[in-house]
Amino acid sequence: MASIEQLSVFDILKIGIGPSSSHTLGPWRAVQRFVQSIQKASRLSQITRITVELYGSLSKTGKGHGTDIAVLLGLSGEDPETIDTNMIQQKTQLIRSIRSVDLLGIHSVPFDPDVDLVFQKETLPYHANGIRIWAEADGGERFLETYYSIGGGFVVKEGELPDPDIEDSLPFPAHTSSELLDHIKSTGKSMVDILWENEQTWRDKESIHAELLRLWEIMLDGVHKGCHTEGKLPGGLNVTRRAHVMYQKLMPDSDFQKPEEWVEAIANLDCNTQATLKWVSCFAFAVNEENASFGRVVTAPTNGAAGVIPAVLLYYLCFCKKEISEAFIVEFLLIAGEIGTYYKKGATISAAMGGCQAEIGVSSSMAAAALTHCLGGNAEQVLMAAEIAMEHHLGLTCDPVGGLVQIPCIERNSMGAIKAITASHIALDADPSDAKITLDQVIETMWKTAQDMNDKYKETSEGGLAISVRLSEC
Repeated sequence: MASIEQLSVFDILKIGIGPSSSHTLGPWRAVQRFVQSIQKASRLSQITRITVELYGSLSKTGKGHGTDIAVLLGLSGEDPETIDTNMIQQKTQLIRSIRSVDLLGIHSVPFDPDVDLVFQKETLPYHANGIRIWAEADGGERFLETYYSIGGGFVVKEGELPDPDIEDSLPFPAHTSSELLDHIKSTGKSMVDILWENEQTWRDKESIHAELLRLWEIMLDGVHKGCHTEGKLPGGLNVTRRAHVMYQKLMPDSDFQKPEEWVEAIANLDCNTQATLKWVSCFAFAVNEENASFGRVVTAPTNGAAGVIPAVLLYYLCFCKKEISEAFIVEFLLIAGEIGTYYKKGATISAAMGGCQAEIGVSSSMAAAALTHCLGGNAEQVLMAAEIAMEHHLGLTCDPVGGLVQIPCIERNSMGAIKAITASHIALDADPSDAKITLDQVIETMWKTAQDMNDKYKETSEGGLAISVRLSEC
């Protein structure tokens, strides 16, 4: 039997800094790995020069996506999970002004971003997001490594052998959703039970539970902060934050310091359908406005699509008249993450490889499946909802105006969340045995669509709205 790529839910749901998982988080991690490898070889103190070269989509839209900022922070030893996001601008401005960087915060070397951070025009062969890093030591010895940021914060090193096959260590390995369904039918276990057992390959149940709730805390903090922050988004387009305005119209004169109290108050509102949909959009806008402002978010499966999962989960918690409990949150995120693994294994979650269908489309599919489960759907309905949501995102291009994750990206999170809710309710009212298309078929179709898509519609800012919209602020 062929080796199956084993992915944890936590490979799909990761903590990162905006605005992009592939253009910010990925390069950040790549540079971290490079410098840490030199330190591990006990050569860090001998480094006299370092150069970072960006290729393909990282070069074409890197500045708009904060790739240059991520590189500087990665060299400095900062970590996206722990850095004080309020200090990002100050830290990077210092490096630019003194033209020097403290590698891992302990060894200073000259580094002028205008010279030593190079935006190359060509694309490396393996992936559209390439980053090549080299360092020179005393005596002229050079260290060179090439990395690829392949979407969702995943990074692979050129020439690196894959991890040993751990297929046998997973009780229920599945490369496709149909294989998951086979496990459910053959064992009589629920989908959640299967996922719990698989996840315990890497972590004990208490750690899984705690980490999923930590991810939710970050998601909720992003929504809460985004709804309470006014102003313009950075980057030069002068895009006005809209979540705060939407929130003020929906819940004027409210003051809740703790996000949990805020959610409970929203859940107690008597909202009609129109107001409910406005809240969903507000939640999605809030997260992605934080993402666009170099805030901390959870990749789900990417930063650019980080607003869909929290918006749909909040829809469930606030408007489906269910008790707000940790169990619902944990199961929602487990299901969502599992669906994301099938897209990673069978297609792509990189907009530079597949367009926005690989980001918003996948996140909408993940959210639809999770919502369906929490609303009482069976395994077949869960997979049906995931299929429906992606079916109506096929071919979606990635064409960020000005290379920024703002237009049309923020609004697309709102649309992805609404589509996920619609897909869920369609599946809940349907008989999956009547379905003509499976989730696996739509994933295969998405990948074929990605391969056929012109490169200018894959996060290059060379097509679509990116060239049709002319804004003087750019």
